[in-house]
Amino acid sequence: MEFPKDLSYTKDHEWARVEGDTVTIGITAFAVDQLGDITMVDLPGVGDELKAGDAFGVVESVKSVSDLYAPISGKVLEINGQLEDAPELVNDEPYGGGWLIKVKRSGDDGELLDAAAYSALVAAE
Repeated sequence: MEFPKDLSYTKDHEWARVEGDTVTIGITAFAVDQLGDITMVDLPGVGDELKAGDAFGVVESVKSVSDLYAPISGKVLEINGQLEDAPELVNDEPYGGGWLIKVKRSGDDGELLDAAAYSALVAAE
């Protein structure tokens, strides 16, 4: 399994794409593989404040319900509204159209891994 090198990752299987002070957040292909078919995504509201490491939403699949954890701290700028009617986008395009939220970074990053470190982490699981 390959992981895009331009992203940062968490040990909880979220990814973060940093573009200036805006960070797009999603879940990794590894997480999608473990969860199976995603049937529902519950996300925070625009304007909500997130703290790195805290739960910010839930993803439900045919196998389980899993919390989503913020890789960085900041204010939610945008949610992926397409996921309300088409949660399967997370399965189909975890690093593209299946992104979850966009956050305005407030400076506190959690423990982020580069692609090589994340790849080693999932290889050990």
